[in-house]
Amino acid sequence: MLEELEDLQAINQRLESATAHARIEWAFERFGEQLVMSTSFGVQSAALLHLANAVAPGIPVVFVDTGYLFPETYQFADKLANDLNLNLKVYSPLRTAAWQEALYGKRWEKDIEALEAYNLENKVEPMNRALIELKALGWMSGLRRAQSSTRTHLRPLERQNKMFKAYPIIDWSDRDIYKYLTGNNLSYHPLWDEGYVSVGDVHSTSKLLEGMTAEDTRFNGMKRECGLHEVSDRTDFQI
Repeated sequence: MLEELEDLQAINQRLESATAHARIEWAFERFGEQLVMSTSFGVQSAALLHLANAVAPGIPVVFVDTGYLFPETYQFADKLANDLNLNLKVYSPLRTAAWQEALYGKRWEKDIEALEAYNLENKVEPMNRALIELKALGWMSGLRRAQSSTRTHLRPLERQNKMFKAYPIIDWSDRDIYKYLTGNNLSYHPLWDEGYVSVGDVHSTSKLLEGMTAEDTRFNGMKRECGLHEVSDRTDFQI
């Protein structure tokens, strides 16, 4: 395992000053076929998808489909997957949206505990199942410090439970994203033009209105993270 070979702090000291391209190269050299990446096909997802697939062609790209995504997200996913020739791996919850609602109702409308349970079943469990089935040791994600207060502390390489997570564009600004997208003829998510700055499930995503922060546009402002990028003391659905 990586922790037996090198000190995580020392690795991050090197990766902090590296380019996004070099960080992906490092992760691919370290984890090889056991490196995967995840995507939500969100507003700015095309940037890292394009860059990662150029550095590590054929890398498995895990997409968790909750069954509650915007039609535009499915259209965007289909277009990018075809245009970039992605090795897309789609994972869904074990129970359908209709089944869950029949048992629990609309959990995202209740309280934080019900919302956490919804996220565990619809996002965390499918992602963890993907990591197990793909035999992943490294997981690459497009998280950036500029996205929210919950991400400002992140380093290029983190340990989350049993998984090593690499964030190649952790220090990119919104301007960096814009330059990369336009420079490579890539597009934002279609809902960007309608005022959405972050896109997830239909029921937990809103437009950015006056007086709101980007964090307020997700989960009715109750929280920013969906559980995929949180270290939890919960033992169920954890990798």
